[in-house]
This record gives sequence, structure tokens and C-alpha cells, in this order.
Amino acid sequence: MLVNNVELEFVCGSESQIPDTDLNEIAFAGKSNVGKSSLINSLINRKALARTSAQPGKTQTINFYNVEEKLYFVDLPGYGFAKVSKTERERWGKFIESYLINREQLKQVVLLIDIRHEPGQNDKMMYDWLCHYQNNVLVIATKMDKIKRSQLQKQLAIIKKGLNMDPNHKLIPFSAQTKQGTEEIWNVFDKWVVD
Repeated sequence: MLVNNVELEFVCGSESQIPDTDLNEIAFAGKSNVGKSSLINSLINRKALARTSAQPGKTQTINFYNVEEKLYFVDLPGYGFAKVSKTERERWGKFIESYLINREQLKQVVLLIDIRHEPGQNDKMMYDWLCHYQNNVLVIATKMDKIKRSQLQKQLAIIKKGLNMDPNHKLIPFSAQTKQGTEEIWNVFDKWVVD
């Protein structure tokens, strides 16, 4: 998809704020600081529309980016971040789960995993959840530029094994620095949200 017009249209901190729209949505899930905002910025050819931060847990709302009036990219708060209170984490958990389960416009959730690390418990839970609720599962291995090219296949194998990944599911390595993987990701998205 050729992307020229994108805007952050809705920022939702609670269920009552989730907008009533008729565009398809693709949501991005992953632990705090995995690179969700950087991926969104790369896909929409922007430097900083989705706010990135070195501080984990920065995105505490569900953010809806309108892409070309054709679909929404939905940036979910990162999971597994400890610096907020337990009550706050539980509130987010319920809020996000409700969005993921009840949202009709949500066509797909993409799971992001840092290519340098083995998937954690939360990653495994999220992957299993996606397998249960959707037909196509896409996992994006972020921060590919942080490893040597010679380590790539080994790290991808660690992610596949760690998630016990279905061989039919797609795993795409991605770098926000070099934009590698962007085109392949868009090819998958275009199939999902065909008008």
C-alpha cells in the first residue's frame, strides 16, 4: 500500500473511549520496548508519528492510527512491564483483553518479539492466545540490526522453538533502522485487509 496520509486519530485509556469506526484494524502486541511504535513509524514512512521511547511502558493507551482512510494500525500498551502498580497492570490487562476479544473491526493482531531474546512467558501466552483466536498468525522479530547477519537464522530458530510455532505461521525479521522486512510485512497486511 502506498502510504501518504496517516494520522493519530484516537487515544483510548479506557473501554468507553474505544471509537465506533467501520475500518478494519491491525493491532500490534508485544512486551514493553519491543519496538511496536518504531515498526508502525517504519510502515507508514514517518519518523515519529507513533511516539517511541527508551523508557519501557511509555504507551499506556490504545492508539489508533488512520492509514489512508483504509485501515487503522492499533498500537497496544506493552505487556510485562513492572514499574506500574499491580492494580494498574490488571486494569490494562482487562481493557486490552476486552478490546482483543470483542472488537469486530479487529482483523489481525501481530506479535512482536525482540530477535535478540528467547520469547518470555508473556510472549508464549500471547502467541497461544493468537493461535486460539485467529487464523493467520504473524510474528515479527524486531531489532534485527542489533545482531550479526550470521546469527539471524539461529535467532529465528530460537523464537520458533520458544513459541512452539506452527510451521504455517509467518515469522518476519525486521529492522526499524534499515527498514528491512517492511515490504514483506506490507505484503501480508495487503492480503488481510483487501477491500
